[in-house]
Formats: sequence, C-alpha cells, structure tokens
Amino acid sequence: MWAPGQEKDSVDISDRRYDEKVCDVLIIGAGGAGLRAAIESYDRGAKTLVVCKSLLGKAHTVMAEGGIAAALGNVDPKDSWEVHFSDTIVEGQHLSNWRMAEIFAKEAIERVYELEKYGAVFDRTPEGKISQRAFGAHTYRRLCNIGDRTGLELIRTLQDQLIARGVPFIDEVMTTCIFRDSKTGRVAGAFGIDIKTGRLLLFRAKAVILATGGSGRVYQVTSNSYESTGDGIGMAYRAGAELMDMEMIQFHPTGMIYPPGVRGMLVTEAVRGEGGTLTNSEGERFMSKYDPKRMELSARDVVARSIYTEIMAGRGSKGGGVYLDISHRGADYIKKKLPSMYDQFLAFADIDITKDKMEVAPTVHYQMGGVRVDPETAETSIKMLYAAGEVASGLHGANRLGGNSLSDILVFGKRAGAAAAESAAAIDLPSVDGGEVEKEISRVLSPFSSAGGANPFHVKEEIASNMWKHVGIVRKAEDLEAGLAELEKLREEAKGLKAVGARAYNQSWTDSLQVLDMLTVCEAIIQSALERKESRGAHTRSDFPAKDPKWLVNIITVQENGKMVRRIVPVSNPPPELQSLIKEDD
Repeated sequence: MWAPGQEKDSVDISDRRYDEKVCDVLIIGAGGAGLRAAIESYDRGAKTLVVCKSLLGKAHTVMAEGGIAAALGNVDPKDSWEVHFSDTIVEGQHLSNWRMAEIFAKEAIERVYELEKYGAVFDRTPEGKISQRAFGAHTYRRLCNIGDRTGLELIRTLQDQLIARGVPFIDEVMTTCIFRDSKTGRVAGAFGIDIKTGRLLLFRAKAVILATGGSGRVYQVTSNSYESTGDGIGMAYRAGAELMDMEMIQFHPTGMIYPPGVRGMLVTEAVRGEGGTLTNSEGERFMSKYDPKRMELSARDVVARSIYTEIMAGRGSKGGGVYLDISHRGADYIKKKLPSMYDQFLAFADIDITKDKMEVAPTVHYQMGGVRVDPETAETSIKMLYAAGEVASGLHGANRLGGNSLSDILVFGKRAGAAAAESAAAIDLPSVDGGEVEKEISRVLSPFSSAGGANPFHVKEEIASNMWKHVGIVRKAEDLEAGLAELEKLREEAKGLKAVGARAYNQSWTDSLQVLDMLTVCEAIIQSALERKESRGAHTRSDFPAKDPKWLVNIITVQENGKMVRRIVPVSNPPPELQSLIKEDD
C-alpha cells in the first residue's frame, strides 16, 4: 500500500505498491453503456465508481453517428415496438435472444425520451417532434438523430448527468483483470494501472459492470477507436465467464479508402439513409442485383458482401472500393444533415462530397458476440459481474441493425446499473485474495523485466494483419486454420513482450498488456468461425455457402482447465404471442 504522504506522481518500474479504492459498484468503461449504468447505480444509492481507459468524453460511442433506433412513430406512424422487435430478430438471422430483443424494442422508446429530458438536442420534424431517418433493413424510419453526430450528443448528455450528480470517476486507467472471492465465486473487484502515473490500483467492489466496448482493433482495417482491443471480453473470459457468438463480426459496408492513415474510418449509414447511392467502376448501381427491393438500405451484411463481390470481380474503384454519391441532394441539405461527413472528407481526403463521389469499402465495425448475459439483469455467468453494450452478446444475433447499438447501450446500461446496485445493497464487501493480487502485480510488471523481448506494437500489428487476411468477410476452413496457426506463433512471440522507459504514459507497457486479451479474442473468433459450418448473417463461409437450419444455435466459448472449449446451445424459441410478430423478409 502507499504510505501516507508518499509521493505518487512518479514510481520506479519495479515498485509493487498499489493504491486501493473501495466501492459498491465498479463500472469499467465510460461510453454510453457505462455512463447510463453509473447514473442508474448512483440514483439507486450505490457507492459508484467509474474508470475508463481513455479520457472521459472520448469513448468509442462518439463515433456512432447515424442515430438511435427507437420506434417512436414520429415520421412513420405505423411503426411500433412490435415491428422493431421483428426487424431485430429477422436481421439477426434468428440467433438473437428473444427476451433481450423484446425488452430492447419496448424500452428503447422510453430511453430516447429520457435522453431528451436530460438535454439531448435532437433534430426535429416540422411539428417539433424528434426527427427520424431511414436506415438499412429497418421497416420504417426510426433513427432518432442529431445530424450525423448522434453518438457525440449522447455522450455529452450522459456525461453532464454524471458530473451533475458528482459520481466519482478516474479516467486514463487500464483495467487488467477481474478478481473473484475464493469462497463464494462471486466478483470481488478488479486490478489496473493509472496510465498517467504508472501507479498500480486495486479496486474492491461488491459488483463490477463491464462496459468496455468491442475488439475491432484486432483487425487491420476498422472504424473502431484505438482503445477497442477487447479488454473486457478477455478479462471476463480469464475470470471464467462464458462468451457467445464470437464468430459474428460486422463489416460496415462503407469505410474510407484513403489516405492510408484514415483507411477504414466510418462513413455513416446516414449517407445512404439520406439518399446516397452506390455504383461500381462501370457506373452501375449494383445493389439492384443483390437486393432490388431495399437497394442501398439493405442489411449491413448484405451490402458489405455486395461491395466485396464487386471489388473481387474487378469492378472496383481506382482506390480499391466502390463509389458512394450523395451530391444530388444539394450542398445545403448535405451540410445540414451530414456535417461530420462533409468535414471528414474535406479535411482528410480533400473531397467536397457536395460535388464529388466518395470511395468506400467494407471496414470492421462491430462485434455481435461477446460476454453472455442474462436478458433481465445483464449479469454474466459469474455472480455480480455484469456486462452491457458491445462487450455483451445476445441482442444482435448474427447481424446488428444500424442504430440498434445506441439504444442497446441505453436500455441495458440502465438495467445493468439497476441490478448491480440492488444486488450490492444486499451483501457485504467480499475479500480479495492477497496471493492473487501479488500474482497479478507480477504479471503486470513482467514486461519491464523482459530481456530482449518482442516489440508489443509490432505484435499488435501482426495480430491485426493475420485477422484481416484469414478471418475476413468471406471465410473458409483453409484460411481459418492458417489464421489459427499464425495466432499460435504470435502467442509464443508474445510471451516475452518488452516495455521500455518509465511507467507514466508508457504505450509499450499498455500495448504489452493488451496483447493477451487481443490473442484471446482472436482465438475465440476463429475457433467459433471454424465451428459454424454454414453462412448466416455476418458469418459467410465459401465452403459452406448456404444457411443451415441445424445451425440455429449459439456457440458458447469458455475456459476449462486452462483451455478454450466450445459448447453448442440451441436458440430458444419466443413464445407464440411474440413469434406471431416476426415478419420474414421477402
């Protein structure tokens, strides 16, 4: 422990002392899910603490641009939660947990109006209602938006609520593991490092909520922010929690092509929602071949595969993508509805999208799989460990509808915060085994004592290159097995990762610690992709091109005796009254 008055601003690389923080509910992550969980936990009387890897207000949620899906019916009065439920189940290819989808579709409406009461400034209809735009595979226009900066407004609004309540938070903290009580098996806390100073931190808590986001950075081309390295999924797995649907990685159809430094940066679906069209090098509006009914507003997996097919057939653009054009909508309309896209292309590519076409190609965008949770409480298979948002699985099945992610984090962030606070109030603070703490300290500090070890940044690059090459939009056993073999080589290389320099703001140190979770996530993705011998949603196998009814199952991944194993669990059918609501696509 730190002695009273001990200087904490600089620490020796071998210093094993740690600072201890105690709370009822520890929330790891300060995106939309984490912030909404914190508000709920605090409002229910729990001593709540939020920690996040980046700065407060800089979560990946800000990069969700197009809108929040909720069946308000402001633009299309026929919309309802029942239709939203059906769309979610159908586009998830029936792998979604039906109860999660029901809760989500019903409660998304209330969460949007709540966000408005908190101060979110939505775009408006002429009548003054929250405006709603079209998005791919939604039956009706239901994306509540603030131009193309919806995620930023969501974070700003929830952050204001957090600060107004005085909920304590510590940003720039990297959490490294979850502790469990050796007697009861339930969560006891977590361990981490203060990135600003290099200090070690022990968090003792009655409940822990993971809101750490996804793992897009395990791929070379991704719209995800730098922090999305799968930390929460890796920590949950190492603690003994179940993962589910890890093979389901969403490739967003439209990411930037150039310049190289921004390759993969998201081009929001709102561009297509506002009338943008896709053409190939021959000037053909090619979506008429793949989905003539919905065209550019087909499901994301369909549009991404269609673009991939056009590129592979030699009909791609000069930059290696396809063309996306919104210029016909006029400069004033574009600057009002898509201000971020206008600024993004002008600043990074010197392209004026009010006049010129954009070049786009698929980019890794979202992880439908993650930690398996209870639909009512968001509790994982570990007692008192909760997960909400992209780190959790169950809602989106094999393919996420655009806009469902922002309503997801609001609905299940609130539910996780409520359940954690309620359960924490009924128990005493559990104990953390001192031996486990010392073991984690040794692991965390080991990169500083690695002689001649590998450069962790290079290993991260190799991981991302391997996944992009072998586990892409279209997969086959030969490629997946090659990717798994390469992953084993990288795992060996990662055993001696080396951190250099002092502990404060040490990127080589945090990179070294992230590699373990990245390798875990990649193995789970590849093993699950090999297991699922069919094509369904975001998972396309060229050697098993058809959808097979016998694979209407969830693939569970868990650690047993130090090894990664999988279990097959049939998807449960919704009750008749919900089954009758599901309307299949033509």
